[in-house]
Amino acid sequence: MAMERIGDSNVVGLARAEKSVAQGRWGEDVAARHLAALGWRIVERNVRPCQRDRRCELDIVAYDPAEERVVFVEVKTHRCHSQFAGRLWAVDARKKRNVLRACANWLLRRKWHGNCRFDVVEIYGTAGSAAVPEIDHITNVPLFPPNWRFR
Repeated sequence: MAMERIGDSNVVGLARAEKSVAQGRWGEDVAARHLAALGWRIVERNVRPCQRDRRCELDIVAYDPAEERVVFVEVKTHRCHSQFAGRLWAVDARKKRNVLRACANWLLRRKWHGNCRFDVVEIYGTAGSAAVPEIDHITNVPLFPPNWRFR
């Protein structure tokens, strides 16, 4: 009987994880459509440029033709606003370190010598909801050190 409970909790945990992954994938799709509507070209999605480190992932790599720069976009999907959490609360120092490592590896592999920046797109809503998702696009989030200027 105890084994059934453990098995049941694992099934519930897997279902919850799959739902969370699906919600995140939906948020990335919404963010990609938003960036495309701005005239940006989506270069890659869900890139892992660090072969040995699975934590280093770039949600969206886009090119902004107006500014002629590569933009690394981190997408955060939330079900609703929280009165206790402000903007960018989900992008902590650990996440910034991992994204910086991933960005550096992507730039080296692609031999990109132009400008780049880091944006965060926060999506508020749920997949399948009749309500239009709210998009909060935060540009030029401080991630790169000042000496990372390429021009």
